Amino acid sequence: MKNLLLLFSLFVIQLLPLAPARAQATPNLYFPPVTGSTWATSTPASLGWCQTPLDSLLAFAGRKRSKSLLILKDGRMVVEQYYGTYTADSAHYWASAGKSLTATLVGLARQDGILSLTDSTSKYLGRWTSATRPQQRQIQLLHQLTMTTGLDDAPPAPCDNESTTPACLLYLAPPATRWAYHTGAYRNLQNVLVQASGAANMTAYTSQRLGNRIGMTGLWSADVFYSKARSMARFGLFILARGAWNGTQIMTDTAYFRRMTTPSQTINRSYGYLWWINGQSSYHLPQSQANFPGAVIPSAPADMIAALGKNDQKVYVVPSMGLVVVRQGNSAGASRLAASSFDNELWTKIMAVFCRPTATAAAAEAAGFLAFPNPALETLTLRQPARTAASVRLLDALGREVLRQPAAATETSVSVAALAQGLYTAQWLDAGGRVLMSRKVARE
Repeated sequence: MKNLLLLFSLFVIQLLPLAPARAQATPNLYFPPVTGSTWATSTPASLGWCQTPLDSLLAFAGRKRSKSLLILKDGRMVVEQYYGTYTADSAHYWASAGKSLTATLVGLARQDGILSLTDSTSKYLGRWTSATRPQQRQIQLLHQLTMTTGLDDAPPAPCDNESTTPACLLYLAPPATRWAYHTGAYRNLQNVLVQASGAANMTAYTSQRLGNRIGMTGLWSADVFYSKARSMARFGLFILARGAWNGTQIMTDTAYFRRMTTPSQTINRSYGYLWWINGQSSYHLPQSQANFPGAVIPSAPADMIAALGKNDQKVYVVPSMGLVVVRQGNSAGASRLAASSFDNELWTKIMAVFCRPTATAAAAEAAGFLAFPNPALETLTLRQPARTAASVRLLDALGREVLRQPAAATETSVSVAALAQGLYTAQWLDAGGRVLMSRKVARE
């Protein structure tokens, strides 16, 4: 009966709300109609993509037990591949990729004035942990968004990381002092949204506040979102357009969007508001307190953000290249809660598809960010158009930072004589450590 309800809900078309204010135009982006199955396409050949590595990518995804693989370029569908009995009309769970959807909905609720990130969670849920009342009052919605509640992410049996009952949500440390991937603490954000909005449930709130506006259908069941692959792609396109859809700015709180998609705290720089942030100097992984150097997905573009779920459910968004990539399926290898080795393998395959200079390189040159000579033997010069970058750095092929220094006003000389031969990523960073631009360079 539950499966029948799920399939029925995915086909329900609800009335659209009145549109909010017009957004600033986003150049070159195409948006499919909110209703119907029309979706404009681009051929790989028209984009200069290589067919042989594209075939290799599709075969690789199939071997790795994928159900779907979609790639959008500037909103247009370039790849839409389904495997086995899975089709465009099939639905699959997002797992923890739904966390990023929840973060987006929290931003819309904040924009509507029905909650504040500094609100104590107990304001909406009352006694929701086993912490003392003073300790519980310290936990804010912001801490749930950033995975810094301080609650124990590995409570003793019979509880686990996903448990949401007060008896399983145990106080371990003060909020904001510890980053831990804690699904149980996060899931209570959904209860906050329902309480604050007065919606009947999370499915209703999601549809009313976002889904109907971008044509995304789906259903929340047991705190997990289920949808077709194209609905995941619509969500990714909405994020690529920075909270807009076809010229209509749905998320007008641009400050929230920026904080959601950039490092949210200093403990795990690769995590925003329930979004994974690539291109940072270090990262933490679920179920670990270890701090690993380098980018969380080294083979992917540095400006990529990602919604990552258990068993390799993926929504990748790459602003510099105008890309949205969706993957649904079973675990591609060893089961992991979010990032896995599959991410790096998949992006190695994706990046091999581009025959022409990548959009990242073209955008960098157009903006005046240059790296020369390339390849470099002893000295690499990094040029910027104006004094926008505060520092520059080099990452090795594994995403590890091997060099960082202050940026000069226009041209920064970087000694690479001591570096091993190979490929590196040069990055310009602002004063807050955010990546402004990236270029691939070689040490000869």
